[in-house]
Amino acid sequence: MLANLYVDSSTDLMQYIAKVQKFPMLSQEEEVQLARNWHKHQDIASAHKLITSHLNLVVKIAMKFKNYGLLLMDLIMEGNMGLMHAVKKFNPDLGFRFSTYAVWWIKASIKDFVLKSWSFVKVGTTQAQKKLFFSLRKIKKRILQYTSRESLSNEEIKAIANELSVSENDVVQMSYRLSCKDKSLNESVRIGEGSRELQDMIPCNSVSQETTYQAREEKELKETILNNALANLNERARDIFISRYLSENPQTLEELSKKYCVSRERIRQLAEQAMSKVKQYIQSESLKYA
Repeated sequence: MLANLYVDSSTDLMQYIAKVQKFPMLSQEEEVQLARNWHKHQDIASAHKLITSHLNLVVKIAMKFKNYGLLLMDLIMEGNMGLMHAVKKFNPDLGFRFSTYAVWWIKASIKDFVLKSWSFVKVGTTQAQKKLFFSLRKIKKRILQYTSRESLSNEEIKAIANELSVSENDVVQMSYRLSCKDKSLNESVRIGEGSRELQDMIPCNSVSQETTYQAREEKELKETILNNALANLNERARDIFISRYLSENPQTLEELSKKYCVSRERIRQLAEQAMSKVKQYIQSESLKYA
């Protein structure tokens, strides 16, 4: 069912559109029967026919989102995923046409794709912010089409904020975001007679990969040496050492004396002896890597 919905990147868009327009429309009775066959018997052929008969609907919906700078075929493919989800969720016994139900899933899938792909910076996840993203461009065009202005007035911003149930600052920020698309770090910047990529001109204050790698290697080496040192202790000495020096909540001499039925002074002596052995082992091993 999935395979026939994917289109190779080299496939011409017009050829794909012409192909999906050839699939016949279904009557409501046919939709109900196909949907029942899928839900009751997992009949792949019925699900496939239900999907292919609505591929043209996906194209029509995807066309409405073509002004967001994304490939139309990518939008169509995302819409197809929403269409497939609609087939899985559709209840044919409620009396609605499948297209009425599928439109919601198709739009939701395409909108999610646009929000994720349009900007590296998170646009917003609340319903109000999503509505603002998809409505502001249309509202601005309606307001400014008879003026020479390119920006909204304070009164217009306030009116839009009230209409969409968001703050005025949200309207201002989203308007700016829609007018300033993300730049690629691989974009070429002309410098004199030559050019460099934008990423080569941005200073990097983070720790270099070499330094990070060396720090990780050193940390792993220290952990290995410590584990080997502890392995050389007997079980009681190892437990006392870990309980006293390595635990997030170190145990007291009193607690350990009760655990091993010896005096607190004896626990102190055992802990010091264990510490001495661990230090000696670490020092001897560290010399090998000096």
